[in-house]
Parts: sequence; C-alpha cells; structure tokens
Amino acid sequence: MAKIARRDLINRFIATPGKKLSLRRDFDSDSKPDGLSKVQAKALLQAGIEQLAKFQDMLYAQHTHALLIILQAMDAAGKDGVIKHVMSGVNPQGCQVHSFKAPSGEELNHDYMWRCFRRLPERGLIGIFNRSYYEEVLVVRVHPELLERQRIPPELKGKGIWKKRFEEINSFERYLANNGIHVIKFYLNLSKEEQRKRFLARIERPEKNWKFSTADARERAHWDEYMDAYEDALAHTSTEWAPWYVVPADTKWFARLVVSNIICSRLECLDLRYPEVDDEHRKEIANARVLLEGEASEG
Repeated sequence: MAKIARRDLINRFIATPGKKLSLRRDFDSDSKPDGLSKVQAKALLQAGIEQLAKFQDMLYAQHTHALLIILQAMDAAGKDGVIKHVMSGVNPQGCQVHSFKAPSGEELNHDYMWRCFRRLPERGLIGIFNRSYYEEVLVVRVHPELLERQRIPPELKGKGIWKKRFEEINSFERYLANNGIHVIKFYLNLSKEEQRKRFLARIERPEKNWKFSTADARERAHWDEYMDAYEDALAHTSTEWAPWYVVPADTKWFARLVVSNIICSRLECLDLRYPEVDDEHRKEIANARVLLEGEASEG
C-alpha cells in the first residue's frame, strides 16, 4: 500500500488522544475502502508481511528499541487470526506472544500490572499481548465482583478506582516509551451481529468446537456494558506515546491489513538500521576471510 494511503488508513482509525468517542457513532465495524477486493488486500498484506520481516530483523540486530503490541477485543473478534497472519513472516526468535486469561492465585497476590510487567519484551524484540492489563478496566469493571478477589484494601476501592487506573496505565506506558519500548494498542471493533455469526460457525464446525464456550455466549448479555467500558478506556488511555487504533473487525482480511500497515508504519518511524562495524572489527573480518580462504586452498 502506498505511503499516502497508509497514512490515511492510520489517521482514519486512531482514537484521538483526549477526546471522548462512541464506538457506535464514530467507528464502523464493517468499514472498508471502496474498490478494495479481498484478493488485492491479500496481496497488500503479503507485501506488509515481507516489510515487517525486514523491520523486525533490523530491530533484533540493533538491539535498542522494543515494540509492544496490545490486542483487545470482544470474543471472536479475530485476535488469534491477526497474530497468525500478520506475524507469519517474523523470525520466532524476535517475537514473543503472551495470552492473559483469568489471573491465577499467584497473580492475584500481586498488583494488577504485575503479570504483564514481567512479560514485557526485551530490547530488540516484538512483544504481543493477547489481552493485557486493560482487562482490569474492562472485564473487572463489567463484573465488579472480580475486584473483590484482588484483595485490595477497602479504602482504595470506590467510584474513583477506574479513573485512577487510567492514570496509572498512562504513566506506565509513558515510562515504557521513555525507555525505548514503543506501545501500539489495537481494539478489534466487532459488531454484536458478526460475533453471533462467528459463534454459530464455531458450533457448526466440529474442528472449531474447542474454541467455543457457553460462557462466551452468556457474556453477550453484557454487550452494552462492555461497549461503555471500552469507550471510557479508549478515551482516557489513547495518548500520543501509546495510541489506540480502533480496527474494523467484521471483515477479517481487512482487519489484518490495517494492523499490518500500522505496525510497519510505527517501525518505519524508528529509523531502524543494522549496526555499523568499526575499523577494528573490519580488520578482524578481513583476517578471518584470509584464514577461511586459506583453508580452501589447503583442501
């Protein structure tokens, strides 16, 4: 995709920092550019996969920056598919994927950021969080009974807890940015109707039954509450140093293309390059060449 088109794509789906938003009014879950076919999108995605592989190789070699990609969404929005397809060309040595499900007993014994903090990517790596610490202002907000399991002192709970957590998350992500860990956050914006269709497809296809849980279907009763929680979280935590992108997810192939282009654009801004070799190292390389070529002559 051309740079102009890519920039337009990025601006189109960013959640403007400091601005209230409505997922229902401001973002179309089935948005696609006019005239873009699935075949064209797949070709563009492949080009993006190849470019991402090059960026990742330089990121790994340079060993200075790190990239943290956060994926949040309602169930069946396609987080696993985005990881599988968009990252298919990346060297596994340079990428780490972590899925955060219900916290364990050990994790509940620590602060709510602890389990994610210890999984942050090292310099030179791309880290992917499939769900993240944002669950603490989403699912925990929709199901406040989960807050009771976190053993927080009573005086620290109350109406202001979500605003406080937004501030803590913003400060944490600024800290990461100030240390060379660049954060990109994607909300895969799936419609309730498309989720229903995908759940039915999981039921109808035996090889997909393992992905379906009746709890997922029951959770649909809280759809509006989740939308309210997401809107509040996106509005308060989309920042210049860690922006949120609201990706239309009703069409899987377009969602993957959008994510790919945004990741490549962010890496492109880092001015990545392979480390330069100094004169002393060049001499060592030249000496090694002489030795290796000499071995061939002797053979």
